[in-house]
Parts: sequence; C-alpha cells; structure tokens
Amino acid sequence: MKLHFLFFLFYLFSITCLLLISCENDIKTIQKVSYKPTDPDERTTNIKLIQTDSGFAKIALRAKLSETYHKPTTRIKFREGIEIRLYTKNGKVQSILTALYGEIFQETGEMLFKDSVCLKNIQQNQTLQTEELHWNQNTQAIFTPKNVIVRSEDGSLFYGDGIKTSLDFKQYEFIKPKGKFKIN
Repeated sequence: MKLHFLFFLFYLFSITCLLLISCENDIKTIQKVSYKPTDPDERTTNIKLIQTDSGFAKIALRAKLSETYHKPTTRIKFREGIEIRLYTKNGKVQSILTALYGEIFQETGEMLFKDSVCLKNIQQNQTLQTEELHWNQNTQAIFTPKNVIVRSEDGSLFYGDGIKTSLDFKQYEFIKPKGKFKIN
C-alpha cells in the first residue's frame, strides 16, 4: 500500500513538473504565430477626442477605428471614416470636416483625408467637396490639387482643379477655377 502511495506521489510530482515546464511563453515564438509587421502598434475603436482652450471646445475628432503605426514614422490611420468639428472661441461649431479615410503624420503635423471629403462652413453655409484634402496643422492651411466643388447657400456653384483655404473655410482660392454663378 505504501509503495502504491509513493508511486502515486512520484507520478503526480512528475506530471506537475512537466506542466510547469511546458507552460513557458517565449515572446518570439508567440510573435511568429500572431505578429505581422504590417499590423498597427495600437488600435482604438469608437474614438472621441476633444481639444479645449479656456473651457471651450476647440477641435473634436470622432472615428470608428484608429490605428497607430510607429515605424517607419508615427502616423495614425482612420480607415473607417473620420469627422472633425472645429469650434469658434465661444464654443460654437464653425466647420465640420468628414471623410471616409484619414491619416495623421505626427512628425510633420500633416493630415490627409481621402474619399468623399466634405468641409462645411456652418456659419456661411458653404460646402467644399473633393476626393482628397491636405491639412497642415502647423500653418492651419488646407489644400488639394484634385477636383473641387464649392456650393453656397444662395445656389452658387464653384468648381475647379485645386483649392487653398484656411481652417475656418471663410476664404478660399482656386488653383484652376471654373464655375457657375447665380445672378439675381
């Protein structure tokens, strides 16, 4: 009886040692199975960021998916759409920028928006539509070399190839203007 009990203890000890030894997780082995170099370093869903100044909202960013990559340079991609609201000093919505794709380049302060880009000035009721828009956060300049349509509240329609404007979209300059004007 005593021999069976010792055999049982030896068997139990052996199994326990094997289990403890086999449970080692080598990070390099795990990465071989689950890591892809093209995967983002960080992934966030349903993101809402608000930048404030003196208690008032200045910029609000919303996106369904945010993916951050740190190599070769730090950039954030918004593959499932992005909305940016810009506010006046009093906290009222001044303009809204939407796109189906967005990208922020952290080192340069550049932002790129693609696919169904729309910039709307709420106060002047003007809408800019294009397929690609660049925003330099350092200079607050917005521009595109692509086709652009600007619609005004009075029915005026301006279009052309390329545009330069400011963040508030109060004034703009077409690179190669074309257009229709509504004359009363």
